[in-house]
Amino acid sequence: MENQIKQKLNRKLIDSQEKLPIKVVQFGGGNFMRGFTDYVIDKLNKEAGFNAGIVNVQPTPNGSVHKLEEQDNLYTLFSRGVKKGEIIDTKQVISAIQRSTNPYTNYDEFLALAKEEELEFIFSNTTETGITFDASENDYVGPHKNFPAKLTVLLHERFKHFNGAADKGLRIIPCELIEDNAYALKEIILKYAQLWNLDSNFVQWIDQNNYFHNTLVDRIVPGYPKEDAEAYEDQLDYEDQMMVVSEVFLLFVIQNEANLKERIPFDTIDEQILVVDDIQPYRLRKVRILNGGHTLMLAPAILSGKETVKESIDDEFLGKFLSETIFNEVNPTLGLDENELKDFAEEVFDRFRNPFIKHYQASIALYFVSKFKVRILPVFFKYVEINHKLPLNLTFSLASLIRFYQGNFCKKSLPLNDEEAIVNRFKEIWKNEDYEIISEQVLSETSFWDTDLTKVNGLKSAVAKALLEIDHNDVETAYHNFIQFYS
Repeated sequence: MENQIKQKLNRKLIDSQEKLPIKVVQFGGGNFMRGFTDYVIDKLNKEAGFNAGIVNVQPTPNGSVHKLEEQDNLYTLFSRGVKKGEIIDTKQVISAIQRSTNPYTNYDEFLALAKEEELEFIFSNTTETGITFDASENDYVGPHKNFPAKLTVLLHERFKHFNGAADKGLRIIPCELIEDNAYALKEIILKYAQLWNLDSNFVQWIDQNNYFHNTLVDRIVPGYPKEDAEAYEDQLDYEDQMMVVSEVFLLFVIQNEANLKERIPFDTIDEQILVVDDIQPYRLRKVRILNGGHTLMLAPAILSGKETVKESIDDEFLGKFLSETIFNEVNPTLGLDENELKDFAEEVFDRFRNPFIKHYQASIALYFVSKFKVRILPVFFKYVEINHKLPLNLTFSLASLIRFYQGNFCKKSLPLNDEEAIVNRFKEIWKNEDYEIISEQVLSETSFWDTDLTKVNGLKSAVAKALLEIDHNDVETAYHNFIQFYS
């Protein structure tokens, strides 16, 4: 396409001039929303006849909704990754957004959204700091910078316009990465209602006729491909300044309320979107398998000289070590359906193998001790409780962590990136040469683990044995010798 002048992406160009009724208002039109929520709504429109248009509200004064408006609120989504062992590399134009609005320059246009007859859903992703209460926003008159303040005004204007009609309440589905995100948002809305002395009938309407759905979202959306923009542009017949790149994997878990499934036909599209009564088991699943998988593989991988997650899982030994640990030691402790856990784990492994994303082990090593404590130790304790014996792979992973914090391995400096007190304490402990003493001192360090791990029967001697093997062999041989010793 060299030297060819391309036309800016627009609806006429791609023959997408349908006018969809506004059913969704979203706060936040950044990379994640466009690669996640807007993608889901667009797919529902095209495959399930959902017929829902989106209005995109700029969340901050310095946003860029004007760029979307300049290309008729269209953009190209590139989805790249691995699914069931197969490399997926696709592109599509997302057309669900009907218009974008900037409340800082056109506040009346923003307020008018409250009057949309078919409006039913609010989606948001304003970062973890977006769902906060700002007492300085003490005037009902906007525009407000605070997201919950904006939403409170929008809801109140809708309440007034429709005279508190029960069927004009909305479903609020926040995607911010905080626990119980919808409940936290509702609590702040009620705080603003109190701060602004809003009608008690409005508070009752919020409580009885609006539904707040907690969520768990998971998809890596790197966004605009700055480094490889030219390579992506060469695949397009038009100019697109708002193109987005995401991985293929998508997980959207939504807490059910008032028959949400009847309002959005999530089950009609081939995506992992789960509407459930209790979201916590799925949050636990993500932390234990996805985040925990990174953490338990980290030290053995770095000690084996692997730099990236993909390089690690592609290694015959490390890939088998990870899968066996997840399937045999992690999954049995979670109390969820075995097949569902297996499918999720396989998807996680596919994500680890994604050739389009470089995830460096050194970056995962940030605050390694804390991550191990939160993600792995609960699994460790649960396994011991159920089986009355040590989970040997997790024990070897723990020993590898301890060896990692020695700071050097095979004459190479290791990427220690933790609190100074933790690094210094390990440095002090590693002045010893007796593995039993090293094991005892690390495991009994309650500032690391919030508990004394030497009280776990057999753990101190098992860690000492693993440390001995790691220091006298390559990691793979050390692991096999350790397992054989305890078999």
